[in-house]
Amino acid sequence: MAQITSVVSESLQAKIRSLLPSQAGFTEDLQAQNVIVPIIDLTETASGSVLRQDLQTSLAFGSQTAFSASDETLTVAEVAGFWRLTAGAFIRTVSSGTVPRVVIQLSDGTDIKIAWELLSNVTSVAGISTANIDYTFFLRAGDKLRIYCQTANANCVGSVRQIADISGNLVNPSGFTLE
Repeated sequence: MAQITSVVSESLQAKIRSLLPSQAGFTEDLQAQNVIVPIIDLTETASGSVLRQDLQTSLAFGSQTAFSASDETLTVAEVAGFWRLTAGAFIRTVSSGTVPRVVIQLSDGTDIKIAWELLSNVTSVAGISTANIDYTFFLRAGDKLRIYCQTANANCVGSVRQIADISGNLVNPSGFTLE
């Protein structure tokens, strides 16, 4: 026989109010029952017909394009859609000369916008700065994702992978198939 019991817990009620703002004015106590109620997740991810988002953006041998840039501007992606860029950036400053920098740029063919930059604030002594990069970018038709390394003391090594096309259709890692 099913039994229903009130659960008086301010911490649980606060959690419900924070997760479900529409329930903030609901003043009834939470209730528990001794009957197992199955919950069926009908989402595509639960049914196995779609890869989880974190797995879908995985790097894969056959679907990533590796790059290495130093003292140059390198276009790493120019196909419209969503792109994941992962890399490491390294700059070495010397006591004189141009301060090196690594810049991730978005270009529409006319204008350039800085999306990310590693620039040393050390100008009078030698030093090293490093950074890990893991970003997702959206390119429209005609846009380019570029890596700019200002001097030979600026390096960026990594890879890019298209994770969705311009319409948002996901591109699974190379070699993955849903069964």
